[in-house]
Amino acid sequence: MSKRDLLVEIGTEELPPLALKGLADALLAGIVQRLDDAHVKHGRAQRFASPRRLAVLVKGVLEQQPEQQINRRGPPVSAAFDANGQPTRAALAFAESCGVQVAALQRVQDAKGEFLLFSARRPGAFTGELLPGVVQGSLDALPIPKRMRWGSGEAQFVRPVHWVVLLFGKDVVPASILGVQSDRFTRGHRFHAPKPFRISTPGAYLNALRKRAYVLADFEERRERIQVASQELARALGGQPVMDEALLDEVTSLVEWPVALAGRFEERFLHLPREVLIATLQDHQRYFPLSAANDVLMPRFIAVSNIESSDPDQVRAGNERVVGPRLADAAFFYETDRKLPLAARCPALAQVTFQTRLGTLQDKVARIRTLGAHIAGHINADARLTERAAELCKCDLLTAMVGEFPELQGTMGRYYAQHDGEPGDVAAAIAEHYLPRFAGDDLPATRVGMALALADKLDTITGIFAIDQKPTGTRDPFGVRRASLGVVRIIIEKQLELDLRELIAMAAQLLAAQSAGVGSVGDGVRDQVYDYMMERLRAYYLDNASGLEISTEMFDSVLSNRPASPLDFDARLRAVERFLKLDAAASLAAANKRIANILRKSQLPQTPAVNIELLRAPAEQRLHGELERLRPQIEPLLAQRNYTEALQQLAQLREPVDAFFDSVMVMDSDAQLRNNRLTLLAQLRDLFLHTADLSRLPG
Repeated sequence: MSKRDLLVEIGTEELPPLALKGLADALLAGIVQRLDDAHVKHGRAQRFASPRRLAVLVKGVLEQQPEQQINRRGPPVSAAFDANGQPTRAALAFAESCGVQVAALQRVQDAKGEFLLFSARRPGAFTGELLPGVVQGSLDALPIPKRMRWGSGEAQFVRPVHWVVLLFGKDVVPASILGVQSDRFTRGHRFHAPKPFRISTPGAYLNALRKRAYVLADFEERRERIQVASQELARALGGQPVMDEALLDEVTSLVEWPVALAGRFEERFLHLPREVLIATLQDHQRYFPLSAANDVLMPRFIAVSNIESSDPDQVRAGNERVVGPRLADAAFFYETDRKLPLAARCPALAQVTFQTRLGTLQDKVARIRTLGAHIAGHINADARLTERAAELCKCDLLTAMVGEFPELQGTMGRYYAQHDGEPGDVAAAIAEHYLPRFAGDDLPATRVGMALALADKLDTITGIFAIDQKPTGTRDPFGVRRASLGVVRIIIEKQLELDLRELIAMAAQLLAAQSAGVGSVGDGVRDQVYDYMMERLRAYYLDNASGLEISTEMFDSVLSNRPASPLDFDARLRAVERFLKLDAAASLAAANKRIANILRKSQLPQTPAVNIELLRAPAEQRLHGELERLRPQIEPLLAQRNYTEALQQLAQLREPVDAFFDSVMVMDSDAQLRNNRLTLLAQLRDLFLHTADLSRLPG
């Protein structure tokens, strides 16, 4: 069967740079999925993206769907015909919907009974006829939070659409996509090649844009060109670019024909903190700062222009003129902020609302001061320094620098605290209490920072649940998901022995006492907070962030015990992970499932002790004997949280357990024997349950 290449290009006004890559990926996935759903075979698919276009090229697309086998199940025969064997309305309606007479329908028998069946073969549709629906459906499914309209039309998209290319081989597929008629004419660079020009075939698309239109449509190619050009410029200046991956993606999304230029700024600005310089150059200007071999910033930067100017010095000068005032403003903020100590800003926190029902920042500081000192006492941190860090940790939010650069919250607090002569751990904790800011970010390095970070996050999480504003879908304005993951990461990765349930309860008490809009925080809310944090912990393990290969069943086996300590949870989970590598694991997991089912369906005896005299069968005598022999060895291991060794010891019970189930009737007609055997199984299960519920494991 013949094949053709497919090209789809949606030409727009400048697309949101932070969303460009995701939109391109989603469009590619949508088109490929819809072709697959239509059973249209194809070859390699590739997506292209630049500020003014989203495009997909699919190689070797079949010209026609394969013949389709149609099987439609109709009503039961009992409902399809009356007592006289005449078709009922149900049969007639079904036949009409299939386009045939009732006599053409088949009768088929299966486990559910006899029913009518319409069976036919339908020739496959021409792929060109399917493509408008494939493209439109893919565009409709793009992850666009808010679509816009333009002109007098009804079409909606992330940005106004000006042209659509839809080629199937050499032919244009006629279609109206987002209010624009499809064609073979694309447009090049807005300034270098603004006139429409013709694309002859899908395979000519990429080179035509590159050679005729000053457009590098391949995102990865454009990104690499920016990276290489920036590194070469930096090397010539004796430095290297400070190149954040996210910024590199954003710059790539802002240009179609990248041209890197080196600029400079006045050396007097180098006295500013490194983070301020980087924030000014990167976040405000989308420039790449340069650093010398000793990692000290140079008074240089690299800007990426979207035009190949005949006078690059003018472009360079323009960028330098822009960055100078920005740095001057930052220097002014820095000098002005340092004239007033952080501590002098504490009273003003009472004028800043944290959350309407949770009070002001001053209220929040009072809560985390108490909770932080409590945590400090459990993790060998200085409680007095923790309290001082808590008092100051939100003060930099009131500074001019953080007002201009919100991303520097905490960082500027550290610099200002150092300038004020605060203890080193206090200054460090002010910056560290925001950590981790995102998945994979660094954790606090100081004990004071750990205590303060935990207190701040637990207060936020518990408070948001207490006012019933927990995250829903993608909405999480207070970063509760991030804070929850931060709490469990800090506790586990920093090996902190803390009772999470007790900390949640204390956070709830402080909220009830200090927040007029909260009132009493009951056990139900506390349980919700614990459960929510356990779900974040689940994601932590299932995403392999812990370095362990953890399954949902393994996690649930430990969660069933609802450990109060995340560190204890981690120890149990590691033990289960190692246990599953033992030869006895599958057999014992299956035995635990069987025991759990038996005990769930049975009335357990009131007396928990096993009556040795009632142990009649050799297999139950052996199991009881082995259980009693191992118990004194296992219980100390459990007390020491050496769950791995405890499960390895319990693995010795594989043969006695297998023999018990092979030769002993648990549910004996004799009530005394039955209850005694149930008690024996309950004791066996309890010994396993001290670590995890193995009945939840595959086996």
